[in-house]
Amino acid sequence: MPQPWSAPLAAAPVQGTTTVPGSKSITNRALVLAALSGRPTTTTGALRSRDADLMVAALRALGVPVEVEGTTIRTGAHGPLAGPAAVDCGLAGTVMRFVPPMAVLAEGRVDFDGDPRARERPMGTVLGALRALGAEVTGDALPFTVEGRGGVPGGAVTIDASASSQFVSGLLLSGAAYERGLTVRHDGAPVPSMPHIDMTVAMLRTAGVVVDDSEPDTWRVEPGPIAPVDWVVEPDLSNATPFLAAAAATGGEVTVTGWPAATTQPGDHFRGILELMGAEVELTAGGLTARGPERLRGVDVDLREVGELTPTVAALAALADSPSRLRGIAHLRGHETDRLAALVAELTALGGRAEETEDGLVIRPAPLRGGLWHAYADHRMATAGAIVGLVVPGVSVDDIGTTAKTMPDFPAMWSALLGAGA
Repeated sequence: MPQPWSAPLAAAPVQGTTTVPGSKSITNRALVLAALSGRPTTTTGALRSRDADLMVAALRALGVPVEVEGTTIRTGAHGPLAGPAAVDCGLAGTVMRFVPPMAVLAEGRVDFDGDPRARERPMGTVLGALRALGAEVTGDALPFTVEGRGGVPGGAVTIDASASSQFVSGLLLSGAAYERGLTVRHDGAPVPSMPHIDMTVAMLRTAGVVVDDSEPDTWRVEPGPIAPVDWVVEPDLSNATPFLAAAAATGGEVTVTGWPAATTQPGDHFRGILELMGAEVELTAGGLTARGPERLRGVDVDLREVGELTPTVAALAALADSPSRLRGIAHLRGHETDRLAALVAELTALGGRAEETEDGLVIRPAPLRGGLWHAYADHRMATAGAIVGLVVPGVSVDDIGTTAKTMPDFPAMWSALLGAGA
């Protein structure tokens, strides 16, 4: 078992500048599209983390030559994807949901498995869709097997993607390689994290794929080649939010460099949330700067589009001077952990007042005390504990190493920002 990590206490308002690694979402989409092009490509500024490394390993298992040098990833020219292969999904949603639609294009058996918690995450929507499109799939959750036949008829499929936008993105990324292309229709409660689907569509179009998303809840991908693209990955804006939150929680000032002027990343929405909580936010050529208020305000905010920000927002809400209601995030019960139950448990254990609602959380002001914050093998739960620990003495996180999922250097970056050394 890892040793608990003592969350650094901010002795003064946090002041500093930081640079975060590349976007996991963009990196893993770029790698899938690069592999499907079959031609040489280079992805620069790529994230190097467990999730990205698992994607690289999955592509190699399917016969794609991949070279990694620092944050540059090169995929070489190759023929058809091939099995037999074994894919370790770890706890990476992008691997478990993006790679199976590729695997149906391979010749041979492809076995998928992952971490114990990954076996509990919903997969039936993607696997059922692949069966409806003509693929042979055994199982409805990890572990499962795809019997690749070198292709799949494709066509139209209706799914309920209310549990995850990754169901839609995973199908769309490979859809152009299906014989008849692919039409995905969503039927159910609103799809969460729609900006991630917008990201997928934008990247497909950059790769020369014709995508029609003019009809609500319907995406049509025309069959055709996927062009090789040399991708340049933006900084991961969702991973940047804990550092901006450090300014908001302590009345300090933090700049994250390289923040894009325009982006499809959901993390960009954090700017508006910070302003609702009383912080000042300024975007310049040098990056995004957040200046914390004297007192944080509670918020009533719908996070359906940006559910991944919930642990960061919840940590700030626990430090605010008025109640907060976080809505539209019932789907977080099926993430790396049940994030709603986990946040309630950890805030309550430190003396906070938090409760689940049908679709979210209510967090009310209460004095917090030190104690052990459990990460649940969830990188965003771990960083939420670090935020609370900035202003509450004696907070420790049981497994800060879980941040390696998307940000391997988080502890050193956090300590450096606080001036505590690396």
